[in-house]
Amino acid sequence: MRYKVTFVVGLALGYVLGTRAGRERYEQLRKSARQLAQNPAVRNAAETAGQTGREFAGKAFTAVSQKVGDAVPDSLAGRVRSLRDRAGGGTGEDDWGTSNT
Repeated sequence: MRYKVTFVVGLALGYVLGTRAGRERYEQLRKSARQLAQNPAVRNAAETAGQTGREFAGKAFTAVSQKVGDAVPDSLAGRVRSLRDRAGGGTGEDDWGTSNT
């Protein structure tokens, strides 16, 4: 119950502060966020992190499936295989239209 009250108080405080800041401040924050997201260094770091995450997920699946054996459902095995295939080959682009270059 204490966490719910803390959440509601935080939500109300954020709403009040947000309405006082106004549309101009919102647009400033939005412009800054867009510039940060378009920064090549940030984009490359995000793409590298995504690629690394996909590689580790494939390795983890292999390790778990070797220990668990046939207990892994086929639907899960198929999803992980398709992720691994997509990360390993193809055009080099992910679902977002970005490449790891």
